[in-house]
Amino acid sequence: MPATGPPDAPAPAPHRTHPFATLLTRAPRPLPPLTWPRPLRYLPHTLIALAATALSATGADLTARLLAVAHAATLLLALRRPTSAYWLSLICFAAICIAHPPTHDNELWAWLVLAGVLFLLALRVPLLPAATAAALSAALGAALKLLGAGVGSWSTVATGTALYATALLAGAIRRGRREDRARLAEQIEATAAERARRTVLEERARIARELHDVVAHHMSLISIQADAAPYRVQDPPGELVTEFAAIRAGALEGLAELRRLLGLLRAESADDAPADTTPQPSLEQLDALLSQVRAAGLPVTARVTGTRRALPPGVELSAYRIVQEALSNTLRHAPGAATAVELGYGHTTLTLRVTNGPATGAAPPSPGAGHGLTGMRERVAMLGGDFAAGPAPEGGYEVTATLPTHTAPPLSADKDSPA
Repeated sequence: MPATGPPDAPAPAPHRTHPFATLLTRAPRPLPPLTWPRPLRYLPHTLIALAATALSATGADLTARLLAVAHAATLLLALRRPTSAYWLSLICFAAICIAHPPTHDNELWAWLVLAGVLFLLALRVPLLPAATAAALSAALGAALKLLGAGVGSWSTVATGTALYATALLAGAIRRGRREDRARLAEQIEATAAERARRTVLEERARIARELHDVVAHHMSLISIQADAAPYRVQDPPGELVTEFAAIRAGALEGLAELRRLLGLLRAESADDAPADTTPQPSLEQLDALLSQVRAAGLPVTARVTGTRRALPPGVELSAYRIVQEALSNTLRHAPGAATAVELGYGHTTLTLRVTNGPATGAAPPSPGAGHGLTGMRERVAMLGGDFAAGPAPEGGYEVTATLPTHTAPPLSADKDSPA
């Protein structure tokens, strides 16, 4: 057995890279394209390539031109490897000033190239390493001036230092804004995921509250039958009476636990409204629902295939709520659309299909996105069925659900947990 440390041993601290190590890495850091506008996403890369071309076209002789081309090429390298480009640009700057100083007319071009590389570096690395690189560049320019190299006058040195500071500031601001947008996008995504998860949990709690009456009814029947069973037999054995009494006690205990569970599900806030004691609906009330929808101005037809029969209460309740929610969505988003409700009774399944055509009038403003589809999907998943919703081929919208009419096994934890 491998040896393990003491249970109270502190966890090893995570490895942190020194901020200045960023300037020594050769790892690629490609310049990201613009996110908007899409057709101009590579505009910065094009502008930098044009700037490098313009800065390379200088020099009075061949040597000066070759040095200018080599120095300007560091701008192109900085598009992918900014730290390597910075050190190469710094070396080119010192070599040009010492070996082949530029003339008075173009003595600022070497400073401009290094300032451009600093800007591209500040776009990709944190502020502290970028500021260190800018300070090092300014110190190199001042040191070369003190040594008598051809960097121009002190005015040129001051102007070049100002260019470095401007490039550092512009790059840092742009990098900060990009990071802020990335953090905001992550926060929006996390908020949307949390909202979706909360919506699923709220719908599941509402479904559980509705199913409480169904489960409580069955538990009550078990209790009553267990209490009455010994009286249906003359001189029942004592063991049988004891067993039925235990069954009745277990049923009553289950009912008490169900009431506590329902209290938890309904206690969403301190000032909740009193619990609704209205009996839960079933497909027996479907005709009344269709009459209400027709009175609201939605032309709806109904068709039943197969042998209509009584189904388990949970299936009846879920089927009614799915049809009710689908018709409510049609009234809300496609007023006046021709709508058809189909119920198909199979041997082991009940198929529901609610289809509406295109709207005949303008839909009223919606206060926000509802939870209708989420609730329908959760009801079907609870029963182990199949659910589909989407635009119909001929226009309009279609909701289809297949519900098993037998007792479905519980869903696995992975499938049942919200995304």
